[in-house]
Amino acid sequence: MPKILDGTVALVTGASSGIGEATARALAAQGARIALVARRGDRLAALAVEIGNGGTQAVAVEADITDAAQARDAVEKTVVQFGRLDTVVNSAGLMLLGPIVGADASEWRRMLDINVAGLMFVTNAALPHLLRAASGEPRHVADLINISSVAGRFARTGAGAYNASKFAVNAFTESLRQEVTKRQLRVCVIEPGYVETELRSHNRPEIIEQTASALAPHPLQASDIADAIAYVVTRAAHVAINEILIRPTEQER
Repeated sequence: MPKILDGTVALVTGASSGIGEATARALAAQGARIALVARRGDRLAALAVEIGNGGTQAVAVEADITDAAQARDAVEKTVVQFGRLDTVVNSAGLMLLGPIVGADASEWRRMLDINVAGLMFVTNAALPHLLRAASGEPRHVADLINISSVAGRFARTGAGAYNASKFAVNAFTESLRQEVTKRQLRVCVIEPGYVETELRSHNRPEIIEQTASALAPHPLQASDIADAIAYVVTRAAHVAINEILIRPTEQER
């Protein structure tokens, strides 16, 4: 039975875990061939086999997207492998929390490199291919989805640098949306609240302990965000979902 994304190709960054991994599965289930991009090649290879066993083609592309050349090469490898690119999901990200006063500025650089620069590098490399796909068969539309955060809307103490990186994602996404929307390229930002992934585990032990009380008792799962992404990219060509803010029911801010 035909699937809605048959004939299309999706590239997902951060595909070795969490939202990226779940998104790759969700888009493959809709018929898209998948390029899995991340630094952990062993995990990508296992996921590519799993998706392939489900009847959809997938390729593992090991790359550090904070390097502009590697980001560009990841996009080009995808197009060489599959012949086109219809959907990009920029899911790779890093959340390092803590006060601004006395902060380790190297943590800020790591977050900005991944959350902002890496996202922009992939987008820059992908845009010509996405615009080409949007102009013709099979769907006459293409999609770029950037994973931001509730932190891209609401600043809070203890998350200043992370807030800054996600505010930047929101601003970049909206500016691009205005630039390309008349060319049938849909641009969407997804802003999750607390999702149960390994993202929080990258923090120092004392930060993990300090932030534990703020967690929602029933957090979102990566599959919840993947479901929202699949909804966005499977709309009819005349329907654009530009922004989704999605929180656990019990999360206040």
